[in-house]
Amino acid sequence: MSQKEPKQEKKCSHKTELYSETPSRCLPVVYSPNYNITFLGLEKLHPFDAGKWGKVIHFLKEEQFLTDENIVEAREATEEDLLVVHTKHYLNKLKNHILEGSREWSLVVATITEIPPLLFLPNFLVQRKVLRPLRTQTGGTIMAGKLAIERGWAINVGGGFHHCSSDKGGGFCAYADITLAIKFLFERVEGVSKATIIDLDAHQGNGHERDFLDDDRVYIMDVYNRYIYPGDGYAKRAIKRKVELDWGTEDQEYLQKVKQNSERALSDMRPDIIVYNAGTDILDGDPLGGLSISPQGIIKRDEIVFRVARQQGIPILMVTSGGYQRKTARIIADSILNLHWMGLLGSETTDEAGPSTVPGAAGGSISMGTRLSPR
Repeated sequence: MSQKEPKQEKKCSHKTELYSETPSRCLPVVYSPNYNITFLGLEKLHPFDAGKWGKVIHFLKEEQFLTDENIVEAREATEEDLLVVHTKHYLNKLKNHILEGSREWSLVVATITEIPPLLFLPNFLVQRKVLRPLRTQTGGTIMAGKLAIERGWAINVGGGFHHCSSDKGGGFCAYADITLAIKFLFERVEGVSKATIIDLDAHQGNGHERDFLDDDRVYIMDVYNRYIYPGDGYAKRAIKRKVELDWGTEDQEYLQKVKQNSERALSDMRPDIIVYNAGTDILDGDPLGGLSISPQGIIKRDEIVFRVARQQGIPILMVTSGGYQRKTARIIADSILNLHWMGLLGSETTDEAGPSTVPGAAGGSISMGTRLSPR
């Protein structure tokens, strides 16, 4: 199966470092230690594990899948990069502050990240300790988009800020990395003119939906808990394949719906790139997701999406998005390892891996072909 190669660049509005050449020795796995948010313990006030990305990389290094030499180092998205999608007004709001005497208080970022104490910190510290990590993850998603076209697949071990649109953030999402990755590809890579977003985070991806509401080049499939944040009815108009789940949905029903709808989505429109938002907040016990998917179910879900993409020869970019339990980092790492063992991370994909059986929902079993990482 031949992979699509980037051809002559289209006319671009600005020069970017995010599309620099990547050494052939590197796997298309993008990460930077700057992804992780550590700031006086304030990150612990949000249920999101603000260090999970580094933990994923640690586990993958332990299993000898990654080394420091074969990881692609993410670069921070510049303001010019962000302006490909975001309005100047919105970016200025992230810098704005409330003046009180000689102090500068950060209001908008505190609202977006849902960490109220950030309101009382100087904006320059918030920029450095909170927004810079998010801009670096955003740059990582844009870089991974180009890598997916070049290599057939790519994973940004971060990103997936699917609640952010061009002019509004929310839900710990300050930059619209999914929209940016797609717009960069449309503008800069010949032969990329259609994209499919498969959003399997537990929450509706209202940010990219608002951005692509009237754009027929982008097909959106969104599978989410119908009862939780954001409940954005206006944004739902952009969803071409909508799967609304009930509280406590378990593996068997969930995986059937993912497989069936992923196949139908690609049948409805064959894209040049799939952006897969692989949130792990579907995990049973997640404080915000409200679903009951097992770790094995998450691993199988990712395998289903990669398999349908790779079998059809469609490049796929995966971002890790939400996930609000400490054990999600291990599950993400195990899922990436499973994709590797199943032959789904390479220049070509095969169906040679034989199926195995792991416990499934309601006492049943799920045919997986999945091998979990040894402990």
